[in-house]
Amino acid sequence: MPDAVAIQGEAGSFSHAAALETHGDVIRLVPCATFVELFRAVEGGEATSGVVPIENTLAGSVHENYDLLSAHALHVIAETELRIRHCLIASPRTTLPQIRRVASHPVALAQCRQFFLTHPDVVAVPAYDTAGSVRDLMSGKVDADAAIASKLAAELYGADVIAEGLEDHAENYTRFLVVAREPAARAPAESNKTSVMVSLGNTPGSLYRALGVFAAHGLNLTKIESRPLPGRPWEYLFYLDVVDTGQGIGAALEELRAFTFGIRVLGTYPAR
Repeated sequence: MPDAVAIQGEAGSFSHAAALETHGDVIRLVPCATFVELFRAVEGGEATSGVVPIENTLAGSVHENYDLLSAHALHVIAETELRIRHCLIASPRTTLPQIRRVASHPVALAQCRQFFLTHPDVVAVPAYDTAGSVRDLMSGKVDADAAIASKLAAELYGADVIAEGLEDHAENYTRFLVVAREPAARAPAESNKTSVMVSLGNTPGSLYRALGVFAAHGLNLTKIESRPLPGRPWEYLFYLDVVDTGQGIGAALEELRAFTFGIRVLGTYPAR
């Protein structure tokens, strides 16, 4: 039986494309309307894992998903990076001069500003999902002539790609995490990444001291994200990604436990 993989959005979305990267072509997709539903689907057993975007090279961090990682008892078991290439998609035989309204997710629309500047007669129509806008376009459920989404969405819903590469910047990548109820099997890897959440008190030098531990153990800190701690004004939860090419992470975490009031290892998995 294929793995049941939860994503936010519809089949054909960039999250769907990321799921194909991490799980292969044979999966059973579990589309979720929100990220909260996705985490609940994995936690409740409706899906064996979930694929969630965590940061984009243009839009930055997906703060909601950092908070959901903290709120749910799931493990990070893998990661992937996906090039985001936006396509202008329409029903067959539609031509660019016929297009007046283009639907897509607000983030996708914002990443294609130059297209709308060079086509001032075309109106952007916000929708809840990139692939969902293609599906609704083809079924006549959206007041638009075209959509912005992935080439995968066009293939799945029988639409035509009118133009590719609508994104303003070619270096548009999204990093996705795979979350599951059980931790990843520790297969040998040239380098591993460990995702950790650390709670620090509001004291002078606490963050400096914590980061110094990783440097002292020769560990490469590739990501740090701070999120407010509910119920603790001006105290923060720090999300850290640490790449380890040796065996230093265990000793570093033990040292950290001596002066933090909470450490949670989200998972160790092969670094991309």
